[in-house]
Amino acid sequence: MIRFSTDFLENFLAVVRKYMQLRGGLTQKDLSEQMNVGISTMSRFLNLKTSSVDEQLVANIIATLGIPLHEIIDGVEEDSTDTFKRLVQFYKDQKVSEQKAEESEARPQDSKTKTSATINVGGRKQQMPFGETGPIGVTKTDTSIREKFETLSPRQKAYLNDFLNLDVNDRDLIVDLGDAILRYFRQRNVEF
Repeated sequence: MIRFSTDFLENFLAVVRKYMQLRGGLTQKDLSEQMNVGISTMSRFLNLKTSSVDEQLVANIIATLGIPLHEIIDGVEEDSTDTFKRLVQFYKDQKVSEQKAEESEARPQDSKTKTSATINVGGRKQQMPFGETGPIGVTKTDTSIREKFETLSPRQKAYLNDFLNLDVNDRDLIVDLGDAILRYFRQRNVEF
């Protein structure tokens, strides 16, 4: 958890309002749409109607508005600075990948065909993609790690980021716990 100084929120919101004006007079609604956050969430946050500082929302605002870290970093406790910088960088990287995706959607795509089949595995129905061909005609039987990563929600990406920052033993512990939980649900025939 990232710790902020007591007066962080008021100072941060002043900087946010300044950058909203610098970015063309953005409204709360414009900012919430750019960030894919509900307008009521944004309104409560910008009007100091929240009891705590949402570090995810702060990092997302910084990345969306392009606020330089030196303008707000004094409000982050020293022991949380590195974690905060990584979180902001995560959201900046996400914005860049979203822009690249939008640009690629605007360009004409190479012909790709995707086919999937519904198969029954162990009493469960699953969709299985196959026969996808790329621009050179190479058949792909599985999606790449990057493609899988891009399908994750921001919350899932933040969890993955935290997971990857753990040491090897802690990662193994998380994997073992997750494996035990999945085995339990499979034994009980619980579908996700």
